[in-house]
Amino acid sequence: MMKWIPVVLALCLAACSSEGKKTYYQLPVISSSQPSLSVSASRASVNATPRLWISQVTVADFLGSAGLVYQTNDVQYVMAANNLWASPLDQQLRQSLQSYLGSRLPGWVVSEQQGPDANQQQLTVNVTGFHGRYDGRAVVSGTWTLSQNGQLRQHRFNIELKQDQDGYDALVRTLAKGWEQEASSIASEIR
Repeated sequence: MMKWIPVVLALCLAACSSEGKKTYYQLPVISSSQPSLSVSASRASVNATPRLWISQVTVADFLGSAGLVYQTNDVQYVMAANNLWASPLDQQLRQSLQSYLGSRLPGWVVSEQQGPDANQQQLTVNVTGFHGRYDGRAVVSGTWTLSQNGQLRQHRFNIELKQDQDGYDALVRTLAKGWEQEASSIASEIR
């Protein structure tokens, strides 16, 4: 009987150290009250249609992990082990940005593909903050650059929104609101 005690203890320790259930998150695209207009496909109208190419959306290295990020104090960050992005964060940010800008720039062609028109505007975004914080706020920060015909406009953004509730679900929804808010700001600058 005594020889089974170490086996039982080892099994108990293994059960205690096993990982919890993994939860995956996708950014929700917040519906817009602004309608999206379709653009005619004729060659003449395509050449006259304003175009925006979202050439790149990058995230800081610490945001590139699969886990959601939470800032625990002024200098420490934790990457969640069981609360993960369903797809890479930079990809989610780029896709949702295209959706937001497409709805806020009626009559524009907003694409992740470079078009044939050299006069199209090009948008590059670098996200340096997209995380929760110890004070109950969600942080969305970074810079974006808009270029057209050799002219560059660069803007910094730093949005801090209070979470309505605790937990990762609320954090992801609040981060999505902040991202949507910045997309609205970008659209206002482009118009």
